Amino acid sequence: MLVATAYATACTNFIVGKKASADGSVICTYNADSYGQFMNLCHYPAAKHKKGDMRKIYEWDSNKYLGEIPEAAETYNVVGNINEWQVTIGETTYGGREEMVDSTGLIDYGSLIYIGLQRSKTAREAIGIMTSLVEQYGYYSEGETFTICDPNEAWILEMQGCGPDRRVSKERVVWVARRIPDEAICGHANQSRIGRFPLNDKENTLYSKNAIKYARRMGWYSGRDEDFSWKLAYAFPDFSGRRICDARVWSFFNHHVKGMDRYLPWALGKDKDAEDMPLWVVPERKLSVADVMADMRDHYEGTALAIDSADIGGGIWQMPYRPTPLYYTVDGRKYFNERPTSTQQTSWSFVSQMRSWLPRQVGGCFWFGNDDGNMVAYTPIYCSMTRLPECYDTPGADELNFSLKNAFWVENMVANMVYPRYSQMFPSLQAVRDSLEQAYFRQQPAVEAEALQMSGDEMQRHLNDYSIRQAQQMLARWRQLAVYLVVKYNDMTVRPEKDGVFTRNRYGLGSKVERPGYPAPFARRLVEQSGDRYAMPE
Repeated sequence: MLVATAYATACTNFIVGKKASADGSVICTYNADSYGQFMNLCHYPAAKHKKGDMRKIYEWDSNKYLGEIPEAAETYNVVGNINEWQVTIGETTYGGREEMVDSTGLIDYGSLIYIGLQRSKTAREAIGIMTSLVEQYGYYSEGETFTICDPNEAWILEMQGCGPDRRVSKERVVWVARRIPDEAICGHANQSRIGRFPLNDKENTLYSKNAIKYARRMGWYSGRDEDFSWKLAYAFPDFSGRRICDARVWSFFNHHVKGMDRYLPWALGKDKDAEDMPLWVVPERKLSVADVMADMRDHYEGTALAIDSADIGGGIWQMPYRPTPLYYTVDGRKYFNERPTSTQQTSWSFVSQMRSWLPRQVGGCFWFGNDDGNMVAYTPIYCSMTRLPECYDTPGADELNFSLKNAFWVENMVANMVYPRYSQMFPSLQAVRDSLEQAYFRQQPAVEAEALQMSGDEMQRHLNDYSIRQAQQMLARWRQLAVYLVVKYNDMTVRPEKDGVFTRNRYGLGSKVERPGYPAPFARRLVEQSGDRYAMPE
C-alpha cells in the first residue's frame, strides 16, 4: 500500500513561528538528502512574459520532460528556495498509497516548488497557486509534505495525486494545509504529519473539496468527517514512518520542549498503540538561527536513539554515520540503521530567515550549505541576489566532474576524509565551521545596517557583493582545511602543532608524530570480538 520505503531516507524540514524565534523572524530549514545528487544554488531571474509563452516542465529528480504549461505574466526573482518576497518553500517526500500516484500528471513536486516561488508574494498565495496548478494539470509525484513560509506565516501542506485512471477518479489531487501557530515549532521528515484537522477554520486550515470524499469513495474511511485523519487514511505511519522518519521530528522537539519522553514509544516505532506526537509544540525558550542550525546537525545525541559510536558500525574512530541503504539482511533477518537529521547523503541544506520588519531585500537571509549540515558552514545568501557565487554555480562542475572551485566537491572532499576518522578529525572541522558562522553572525547587524542606508539598487548590490564574498572566502578556507587535515592526520598519525603552526625539532625537521592507536572503546570491542588471538604472552 505504501511507497514510503523508497523515500524513507530522504529529506528533513523544521519550522519556527515568528513568536517562537529569538528575533521575531520566521525560520524554516531543509536538508536535500538525495544519494550523491549534485546541485548548484539555483537561480531564476525575475521576468515578464508574453501571452502564449510556455514553461517546459522537467521532473526535478530525473530531468525527464513532462510537458509544458503557460507562463505567468510576471515571475519573481528566486535564489535557492527563497524568492524576492521572502517566501521560502521546502519539502519531504512521504510516498503514501501507491495507487494514488498519477503517472499522467504534468507537474512534479520539485517543479511545483520553484513555480510556486516564482509566482507568489506570500505563503498563503503560494499554497493557492500550487494547489490550483496540480488540480488543473495533475500531480506527477508521490505523497509530499511542503514547508511554505513567509515573514509572517508558516504553513505545512500535504498533497497526493488521485491515480492515473480518470475512469476511477476524475479528480487530479487531494491536499490539506495547516498554518503553524506563531508561537510554535513544527517539523516533518518523510512521514505524513497532518492527522485530524478543523473543517471550519479557513484562516488556519485549507483543504481540497475532495480531501475526505476521495478517501470515502476509495473505501479507506467511513467515519464522521470531523474524525477524519489525513495520515491514517493516505499514509499510515508504520514502523519505518515512525522510527526512520518521525524520530527526527521527535528529536527536534526534544531539544526545545521538556516531557518529550512521553512520545518516545512513538518515535521508537515498535509499540503499535503508542501515543502519536502533536503536529507542533511550543518551545520553552525562543530559538535563534544558530539553534536551528544545530538542530540540523543532530545525531540523536543524549537520547535513547543515540547512534552507538562505540559499536562496530562506527568504525575505529566512532563516526555517528552509517552506510545506506538503511536496511540490511543477515541470515534471513532484516535489520536497520538509525536515520538522524544529519546524514552523509545530504546534497545541500538551508536555514531560511524571514523578517517582516525589514525591507524585503534585507529581510530574507537564506543560509546555505552545499553538503551535510554537520560538515559545512552555512553562508548568508540574501533573497535579493541576482548574481551567484562561483563556488555555488561552477561552470563545468557536475555529478561526474570534480572542481576545486566548487563548494559541493570541496566540502564533500573534506567530509569524506572526516567521516571514517570522525572522533579524531571532526574537532578540527568543527572549529573552522563554527568560527566562520560566528563571524557571519557578528557581521550581520553592521552589514544590514549599512544596507538600510542605501537606495534599492545600491542595497541589492551591497548585499549581493557581501554574500558572494562570504561564500568565496568560505571555499578558500575549506580548501585550507583540506590541506591541513592531510598534513595533520597523515597515515593515521597526528602531527604536533603550537598556536596553529606545525612544530619542528631543533634540527629543522617536523616534530615527531604522535601515534594515538585505537580509541579505548574500540580497543575493548576488538578484544571482546577477537579473544586471545592478539593477546601478548604472559
